[in-house]
Amino acid sequence: MKPSVLIVDDEPMTRNLLRLMLERAGFAISEAEDGLKALLMVAEQSPDVLLLDVMMPNMDGLTVCEKLRARPETAVLPIILLSARTSPESVKAGMEAGATRYLGKPISHEQLIQTVRDVLENIPSA
Repeated sequence: MKPSVLIVDDEPMTRNLLRLMLERAGFAISEAEDGLKALLMVAEQSPDVLLLDVMMPNMDGLTVCEKLRARPETAVLPIILLSARTSPESVKAGMEAGATRYLGKPISHEQLIQTVRDVLENIPSA
């Protein structure tokens, strides 16, 4: 069975681009356009990895990350935060919220696929 990735981003074009890259690499993809829908979908689908935008309407990625970390059933779910905000402060806030990894946008195909594979294999970040 293909590993499943839930892509959460409020920009349809970004979701589409990420979906295409991940599908070509053999992942099963589902999508949510905001944090509220993401929480519902995680509960329903139990994805293997969450690819989560930081800046979104309704509920931002940091809040989603904190909520998932507070639940026993999702406390260890691999969460990759993806954001145009790449300052040391932003990365620190993302990691403190419970992210497994924090990646900057734009992201290369190679970096995205390798990071998803690494978190699936529990490889620590460099």
